[in-house]
Amino acid sequence: MILQQRVAELHERGFCILRGHIPKPPIDACRDAFWPVLLDHLNRHLASPNRGPGRHFLPMPFEPPCFAPEFFFDAEVLGIVRGAMDDRVVADQWGCDVPTDGSDYQQFHADYQRPLFAEAPDLPLPAYMSTVSFGLVPITTANGAMDIAPGTHRMPRNDALRAVTAAEAEIEAVELELGDVLIRHPWALHRGTPNRTGIPRPLVTIRYVRRWYADNSREVNPIPRHVWQSLSPEQQSAMRFPIGD
Repeated sequence: MILQQRVAELHERGFCILRGHIPKPPIDACRDAFWPVLLDHLNRHLASPNRGPGRHFLPMPFEPPCFAPEFFFDAEVLGIVRGAMDDRVVADQWGCDVPTDGSDYQQFHADYQRPLFAEAPDLPLPAYMSTVSFGLVPITTANGAMDIAPGTHRMPRNDALRAVTAAEAEIEAVELELGDVLIRHPWALHRGTPNRTGIPRPLVTIRYVRRWYADNSREVNPIPRHVWQSLSPEQQSAMRFPIGD
């Protein structure tokens, strides 16, 4: 029943949140291992952010503890994602979005804006991708919580944008405690908000797609072969990433 309610919420509102779902130790371990990688990236690209002023994206490593099976193969999360799509979904992106000093409000937008059928961009379609996100630190309005306009994934894009611009659509700031998981329909209009704290705010995201869908919209790291071989056949079947040496 709870699973069905979550799937219904995802369909209706465009997102749902599982509170306190991921244990804190693997998140803490991921953050501690990833932090030097993040700081090195920011030092090298501070003057050339790749997601607008003060905003950076970088692919997440697959070396443990940055990669942990509980991030990708949680039964409840996969139950919701599969319930919203089908049982054959695969993970194909693993990355981190980081607003820093100098970030500001983004324009409201949908992810993956190229329509599946270019000749019918507003054709109502079942979901064929979902994103699963959680913070490596608490996500607050001070450090750049995401604003989401619930229900706008079910509207024609131009109508949704007009409603948001005219302040006719509800806007919800999504704050996440450590361990909270945000599952989101990428077409629900959303925006990043400023990080005013002076400390980078990493939000990591896994994208799940129907097996037939593919694009190269974001850079991904390869899975090291020893990590790939540590996964069960069922886990391997749910992953679609390049395999490294």
